[in-house]
Amino acid sequence: MSMRTFDPYADAAPAAPRQFLHALNPLSKVAGVAPAMLLLIFVRDLATPAAFLALGYITLLIGARLTHRTAALLFLAVPLGILAIAFGFSLWVDAELVSASSPILTIGDWTLHQGALLIGFATALRLGAILSLALIGGLTTTGPNLVRSSVQQLRVPYRIGYTALAAFRFVPRFGYELSVIRAAHRVRGHHGGRGPFARIARGWGYIVPLLAGAIRHAERVALAMDSRAFGAHTTRTERHLVPFRARDIVFIAVSLAASAVIFLSFFPWQLP
Repeated sequence: MSMRTFDPYADAAPAAPRQFLHALNPLSKVAGVAPAMLLLIFVRDLATPAAFLALGYITLLIGARLTHRTAALLFLAVPLGILAIAFGFSLWVDAELVSASSPILTIGDWTLHQGALLIGFATALRLGAILSLALIGGLTTTGPNLVRSSVQQLRVPYRIGYTALAAFRFVPRFGYELSVIRAAHRVRGHHGGRGPFARIARGWGYIVPLLAGAIRHAERVALAMDSRAFGAHTTRTERHLVPFRARDIVFIAVSLAASAVIFLSFFPWQLP
């Protein structure tokens, strides 16, 4: 029986030359979109977040390697989530704030005004725009490379960085051990029936062996770090280098310029 688990340390699949986002330094993808994500928190119009949402999607389509699952997330889950959030927030808007706008839907004493719907869509588009910008780095960067670049370029102490790497490595390890425990239970015939209560009971049965495996793995990691004199010196030799090149500077400059153009073009500076 084959059990497939995600390994963050596995070699990344080769990307085509046009998929330039995978070749960039992780910090450049953060620095390029972070100012826009911060400013989007304070916008209240529809055009500005919609423009940034389109910018994020265009960047991902041009420069990222998209799998079928990722494409379904971008073009199905995210739009449906934006619509759901928009209608959900519009129901929570105080009716007195939008009473001057025209009514759209009336059910008994409750009325949905156009202003409430606009506020809901503005909030949903803002969240969607922030998400699309975050996915530029999130879909094209691995956690280990982000930690390595932080240690190498930002001079984050390696004691903190590589401790985070070790903790990040626990996630796929737990997934693998959970799959082994489930397979062992099935081999022994511990199905426990069907239904939600049976699933909860099976989940409780996984906790003790999973915790024991986590403790054993933590002890092995601690011994391995001690045997390599982890923390004994102020610096360490880097095995994997994540360079910061001219292409990263160009990406940051282009991203900031595009963000400035969008804000200057779409944001309603002349507010009533």
